[in-house]
This record gives sequence, C-alpha cells and structure tokens, in this order.
Amino acid sequence: MKRILIVEDDRALGDGVRLALQHPELEAVLCRTLAEARPALECQPFDLAILDVNLPDGSGLELLRQLRQSSSLPVILLTANDMETDIVTGLESGADDYITKPFSLAVLRARVNAQLRRGEPAADRVDLPPFSFDFGRMEFRKDGVLIELSKTEQKLLRLLVENRGRTLTRAALVDRVWTDGAEYVDENALSVTVKRLRG
Repeated sequence: MKRILIVEDDRALGDGVRLALQHPELEAVLCRTLAEARPALECQPFDLAILDVNLPDGSGLELLRQLRQSSSLPVILLTANDMETDIVTGLESGADDYITKPFSLAVLRARVNAQLRRGEPAADRVDLPPFSFDFGRMEFRKDGVLIELSKTEQKLLRLLVENRGRTLTRAALVDRVWTDGAEYVDENALSVTVKRLRG
C-alpha cells in the first residue's frame, strides 16, 4: 500500500485530487494546513507528498525545506505560482516536480506514478558492500558469509533498506514490522531488534 500526503487548502481541489489518486493500492491523506500536515508526517510514513505553496498558515516551501533536512521523501509542488522564478525556487528548495494550476488530473496522476516508481526497489536483491541482501530467498550475507536473521529482523531490515535516506518514526516501524495483529508491543521490542540487527 502506497501512501500520499496532499496538503491543499482549496477544499474542492483537495478533495478532487484525493479522489483522483485514491485506489485499492494507494491511500491519499488530505491536510488543509501546515499545522495538520506536520503531525501527519510524524505519525506515519508516506511515499510521496503533494504540497500547495500558498497555505493559510504559511508556505509549502517552508515545509519542503524542513523535510529536506532529514528526508528524501519525493515532493511535488502544486501551485498557482507559475513565474519562472517561482518554479526555480521550488526546485532549488528540493521539490522533485512542479505543477502549476490549472492542471490536468491525468497529467497529475502520470507524474505521481512516475515519482512512486522512482521510489520502488529495483529487485529483491540489494547489494550494499560489504553486505548483500536477497529478500526473495531470505539470504543475507556480509563479505559472502551467510548471516542468520529472525523473521522480525528480516522485516525490519527490508523496511530500512527500502526506505534508505528517509526518516521513519518508532511508531511507524512498530506498525509495519509487528503486523501480526498484536494489540500491544513492548516499547523495548524495537530497540532490542535494532540492536540485534546492528550486531
């Protein structure tokens, strides 16, 4: 399941974009202000953000610059600011794409899909010397030597590898690693698993 954050204060436009993008394999979360968007970003991982620049409580560029301090989350700016200097400022602030209003929903969907494809792992095998991870066979090696990992360690490793360069909260890691329906996970479980995996 892919998750997209949409930050757009125009109610009709925001709802339209969310409905246009939503499908069974994609969840679109709509926020109308920076105050709503910041906690949403902290509470759950996203695969893409679509930010309006002009928001009631500030600029989407401000949120973009803050994101770029700790995250490589793909960001598309969606704005009425269509001057060349606006586009240059947006891209130099770290945006991956810039779409000016009015726009075609078909073009937006195509650009969203292009950004999501960029974030997908190319294959089940990942080489990060001296490590090699084969998630298809569940074989993990360092300098060619096989390393035994528990199922929980395997899940955590895959999640971290697939999100290289992104900051994931403890809550997000717990939610996505311990997916067996357990109502309560000891807060030390993640710390212990991370320590074992590092070892």
